[in-house]
Amino acid sequence: MNIKFVFSRIRSRCAIFKELLSFLWHNKLWWMIPMVIVFLLIGILIIFSQSFVVMPFIYALF
Repeated sequence: MNIKFVFSRIRSRCAIFKELLSFLWHNKLWWMIPMVIVFLLIGILIIFSQSFVVMPFIYALF
């Protein structure tokens, strides 16, 4: 896999997140920004919980 391709995909994903936050800020939906951040953190937690190495640490949190 080409490293430039990987970095371009990461930048495009970050651009989508940046555009979402700017949309929320522009339309005065500041109260939704913490909700979006919490949903992203839960999504990251779900992705990392699929790894067997990380599972005991996640179980310790709950």
